Amino acid sequence: MSKAISALFLGFTLLAGSAHAQAPPMKSHHVVFQVNANDPDTMNLTLNNVTNVIDDFRDKHEDLEIDVVAYGPGLNMYRADTSRVADRIKHLADYAYPTRIQFSACNNTKVGMEKKEGHAIELLPDATLVPSGVVHIIELQEKGWSYVKP
Repeated sequence: MSKAISALFLGFTLLAGSAHAQAPPMKSHHVVFQVNANDPDTMNLTLNNVTNVIDDFRDKHEDLEIDVVAYGPGLNMYRADTSRVADRIKHLADYAYPTRIQFSACNNTKVGMEKKEGHAIELLPDATLVPSGVVHIIELQEKGWSYVKP
């Protein structure tokens, strides 16, 4: 009788281990948001959407990577002297963890603005300069990223 119980216990242990080993991998999501308008309402809508996406996938325990790309007039979102959402960006950068979030700023736009204005432009500390905002979005989409333009 004890051999039968031992065999049954071993069978359940192997079955449980097998089910655990076959668990599906965590879903992973990659989302790029575009901002190309110097409009505080659009910028706030984008940041609201980013927050909602973070919250939804966090609740589902799914992996998430976000890139908010600003170019053209939208670069004002990341300018230290013109951003009306600087505090929200700082808060979101901290809030997002463990979500990986990047705030990409178009260098083409920055160079053009500096030339037109005749002085260097300082970006927010959370902004990451990319060579071209549009090309960056294209490359992310080619890698399978979902695209959102609020």
